[in-house]
Amino acid sequence: QGQLVESGGGLVQAGGSLRLSCAASVRTFSRSAMAWFRQAPGKEREFVAAISWSGDMTDYARSVKGRFTISRDNAKNTVYLQMSNLKPEDTAVYSCAADLSEFRSYGLDSLGVYDLWGQGTQVTVSS
Repeated sequence: QGQLVESGGGLVQAGGSLRLSCAASVRTFSRSAMAWFRQAPGKEREFVAAISWSGDMTDYARSVKGRFTISRDNAKNTVYLQMSNLKPEDTAVYSCAADLSEFRSYGLDSLGVYDLWGQGTQVTVSS
């Protein structure tokens, strides 16, 4: 199926910024919707942001809308999550996910859509 490798996590103060990257070794990457999810200790995995295969549709969780931006570079097989104005409640392991069915542009916020997952990268926001 392929592999997803996240990078860019770390420790940042509240109000700061980070950019996460997800390098995809997926044959269908340019035709696959991609997403970021996160999981904080003791909590369930939750949707953060998604982008359609073409990049012309994005979706965000209400808690991050206006602060986070998802983008993709199909030439580099990479998806990004630019995070700004970070808050302590953003602390979590952030994972990249790929939908291996092609050309999807709906239901991008659903956990069940995604077939392939990365190992995650830790983001810690201090107050």
